[in-house]
Amino acid sequence: MLNQSRVIIEQIHPELDGGMHPITCVINEIIPVTADILADGHDVVAAHLKFRHEKSKTWNEVRMTLLENDRWSGSFQVEKQGYYEYKIEAWIDYALNWQHGIHRKIDDHQKVSSELLEGVEYIDGILKNCSKEDAAYLNHLKSAFVNPDLYDESIAEAISDRLHHLFEQHPKKHLANESHVLRAYCDRLKARFSTWYEFFPRSASPKPGQHGTFKDCETLLPRVAKMGFDTLYFPPIHPIGEVNRKGKNNTTVAKEGDVGSCWGIGSALGGHKDIHPELGSVDDFKSLVQKAKELHIEIAMDFALQAAPDHPWVKEHPDWFKWRPDGTVQYAENPPKKYQDILPIYFESPDWKNLWKEMLATALYWVEECGIQVFRVDNPHTKPFYFWGWLIAEVKKKHPNVLFLSEAFTRPKIMHQLAKQGFTQSYTYFTWRNSKHELIEYVYELTQTDQRYFFRPNFWPNTPDINPWALQGNLESVYLQKYFLAATLSSNIGIYGPVFEYMQGAALAGKEEYLDSEKFQIRHWDWTVENKLTTLITKINQFRKEHKALQQTNNIKFLTIENDNLLAFYKHDDTKESEVICIVNLDPYYSQKGMVQLPLKELGIHAGHQLRVQDLITNSSYIWGQEWNYVELHPVLPFHLFKINK
Repeated sequence: MLNQSRVIIEQIHPELDGGMHPITCVINEIIPVTADILADGHDVVAAHLKFRHEKSKTWNEVRMTLLENDRWSGSFQVEKQGYYEYKIEAWIDYALNWQHGIHRKIDDHQKVSSELLEGVEYIDGILKNCSKEDAAYLNHLKSAFVNPDLYDESIAEAISDRLHHLFEQHPKKHLANESHVLRAYCDRLKARFSTWYEFFPRSASPKPGQHGTFKDCETLLPRVAKMGFDTLYFPPIHPIGEVNRKGKNNTTVAKEGDVGSCWGIGSALGGHKDIHPELGSVDDFKSLVQKAKELHIEIAMDFALQAAPDHPWVKEHPDWFKWRPDGTVQYAENPPKKYQDILPIYFESPDWKNLWKEMLATALYWVEECGIQVFRVDNPHTKPFYFWGWLIAEVKKKHPNVLFLSEAFTRPKIMHQLAKQGFTQSYTYFTWRNSKHELIEYVYELTQTDQRYFFRPNFWPNTPDINPWALQGNLESVYLQKYFLAATLSSNIGIYGPVFEYMQGAALAGKEEYLDSEKFQIRHWDWTVENKLTTLITKINQFRKEHKALQQTNNIKFLTIENDNLLAFYKHDDTKESEVICIVNLDPYYSQKGMVQLPLKELGIHAGHQLRVQDLITNSSYIWGQEWNYVELHPVLPFHLFKINK
């Protein structure tokens, strides 16, 4: 390769799979970029981090700084949605090299008259780009550098900060080298910070045994808003299949009056672009979406690409299903679970292009007809990766505000690939992380590895599908712990609402599944009930909205505390204007105490500095004047949420 440039650029970070996939970010986020930048010899190297929005024709430049061992750093801030490009440009900076060399000679008391004459050439190189004031200064230096009578002034100015700044401001990029171009996708803020609440619309009726409606859901919106949730997620709202309909507790034979699983989509009443008639009409749904919006709540729809045996697609598009020799279609399975009421879509169909187009048209229908901006996608890992990459890109091309939550409890690399294909957020393994070691290890993986640049976790303590062992004992302290951990460790969180807040942990024997699961029957909830858990959920959600440190996931440091039942961590926003310390007692039965070590370096303070920490939950304040400080927590209120006041 013929390349006269002397500068090498490599090991750029962040960079996903050689630039195949963009990193992800949100509006106003600061993107740090590092790279190894080196050259032969001892000449001064300089570098710019260059970036631009996809709609901009010009590049912005940020001067990079040397860290150590030829590792350089820079950062840029994204300001609007869409794709950004970024790259690194590096060169030998001969003007700064001259200034560095003459500085060393002057320090060695050498005569530098000849070197001053060389400096005139470098000044000439930047004169035309300077302001009038700076040009006057530089012209004076030119005169001084060639005048032996002004030698003392000349050597002082030759190494001055002002001249150094002008050389940096107007670099001559001789034989510059450039890296390849990388991309970042910038989303709206809600991609990084959201608080989800889930309930079944059919269980929204105030009357026991009566099917709920969208009008019933409207009456619950103020309660959801008051508790601090900004996203209300509904399981599928479409017509439910009659063929192979499931009965209560997932029995394979439905009795008269059984409502079935709402994930068994489609019947003679319609399919994915239709609404289950007992819930109401399309106009009723639009009204609900609008009223939610007025309360700063977005309705999230379930996007479940599967069909009941009597879905209209089965007759209209038989090629979209894989038929067996006996004329049947194998129902969906996830051993040991069986879904006799669901037929999987055959994505390897010869008619795949029309299939894909219909899937896209379905998503766009709800966006454009009803104003839906958030989808929770059911089992995306059972559909092709490239399909999702295409569909999400097509939707966001027209509607960039639309967000997609991946419900993929599967192998890590599959979850990661879905994120790289465009999913905004993902369910995680948090549901099963309980011990101090498990939590630290998992959060470290999410926040301190490259996952932080593409995989946005959404922490759910429970879902309609998952009744985790930890919650089955119905211990209030465990529910308090799990919500606090979810809400402070991750900036995106959600709960399967009434079951969680009323601690309804009754399970099928030996399984992480709910007894009398709402997936297969209507449940009645007394939505007027308030308890300690609902009160503290409301408080925690309020503080999440007020403190930016809790509106991001990645800026976290776990703190040393010599007790395996106590977990402590420090969080801050990008600018460190908001800083908090969270401490949790993981023991549901007994008080735990210990000494927590403050992160002095990260806080920018020294041992002995008087620090006031205010517990936002109780409004109690403490003065911590040492590096190590005593804490004690009881299961009745098993956490501190400390706001740091320096």
